[in-house]
Amino acid sequence: MSYGLLKGKKGIIFGALDEHSIAWKTAQRCYEEGAEFILSNAPVALRMGTLNKLAAETDSEIIGADATSMEDLSNLFDAAMKKFGKLDFILHSIGMSVNVRKGKHYTDLDYSYLTKGWDISAVSFHKVMKVAWDKDAMNDWGSILALTYIAAQRVFPGYSDMADNKAYLESITRNFGYYWGKEKNVRVNTISQSPTQTTAGQGVEGFQGFFKFAEEMSPLGNASAEDCANYVVMMFSDMTRRITMQNLFNDGGYSNTGISEEISKRFI
Repeated sequence: MSYGLLKGKKGIIFGALDEHSIAWKTAQRCYEEGAEFILSNAPVALRMGTLNKLAAETDSEIIGADATSMEDLSNLFDAAMKKFGKLDFILHSIGMSVNVRKGKHYTDLDYSYLTKGWDISAVSFHKVMKVAWDKDAMNDWGSILALTYIAAQRVFPGYSDMADNKAYLESITRNFGYYWGKEKNVRVNTISQSPTQTTAGQGVEGFQGFFKFAEEMSPLGNASAEDCANYVVMMFSDMTRRITMQNLFNDGGYSNTGISEEISKRFI
C-alpha cells in the first residue's frame, strides 16, 4: 500500500546489489511512495548487470561511483543535481571488510585490509556528505541515512573489524550530523538493522547463528529487509523532521532484551 509519503522527493540510493539487499528493497518502496532517485554502486558491482532490472522497475538512472573516490562522488552529485536540482534524501548502504572476506581473525588483522575496509564502510559516508555539503546539494529538511549493526556496541565474534567500521560510521553520523542540522537544516541518522538475509550479511562467519539467536531473542522477531525499507521511507518523509544524530534500532526489540524466555528455559 502506498501513502504518497515521498511524492516529489528526489535522492540517491547507494549500494543496491541484488533483490535480497536492503537498498534494493528501499528503492522499490521509495518508488512506490512517489520518489525519484539515482541508483549508484561501485563500477565492479555494476558489471554484474543485476541493477539494470531494478532501474527498469523504478524508472531510475544508474550512475556508477566508487564511494571512496571524491572525483567519482563529485561527478555523481553533479549529474544528480543536473537531473533533479537539490536532493531530499541519500541512503548509504555500503559496507565491506577485506579481513572478513579473507577469513582473518580479529586478533590477526591485516592493517592494510583494515584501512581499506573502514574507508569503504565508514569514511565513504563522510565523503558522500562532504561532497553534498560542498555542492550545497540538499534541500531544507532533507534526510541522510546509513545502515549499521549493533556490533558497533556489542561483541559478535566473526564480525571482526566490521564492528569497528560500524562504530566509526555511527560516530561520523553524530559529528557530521551536528553540522548538517545546525548549518544546513538537514538530518543525519543511522538505522541499526536486525541480522538480515542479504548476500553481504551471509558472508560473515557465524551469520546463521547471529540470525537465529536474534530471532529467538527479539519479542517481535527479526526485522526483514522489507521492514527496514519501510523504516527508511519514514525517515525520508516529512514525518521525521526533528530526528537527527540518532542510531535507530530496527530489530524487533533485540537491543533492549537481556534474555528471552525461550533461551532462558534451555538453562533450567
